[in-house]
Amino acid sequence: MPNSTLDKSRKGNFITVVKLPGGEIKSQLIRLGISEGDTLKCIERLPGGTIVVRKNRQEIALGFDLAKKIHVTLSEKHS
Repeated sequence: MPNSTLDKSRKGNFITVVKLPGGEIKSQLIRLGISEGDTLKCIERLPGGTIVVRKNRQEIALGFDLAKKIHVTLSEKHS
């Protein structure tokens, strides 16, 4: 999944955040603990396109429209 977006990840995938959208959205994601270079695990895909990711022991649900704006790559690291 090189140079993909978060909305295309599947349950169980480990992903590395490559690029976040700019502006206020980027600030909000950083406040939630998601930064460029972080490794996340996709733990669920909910109806309507919501993606639930886990970083360490925190689970964060991201809407489909936001997930389309977060650029990721498949990661070999399993955290």
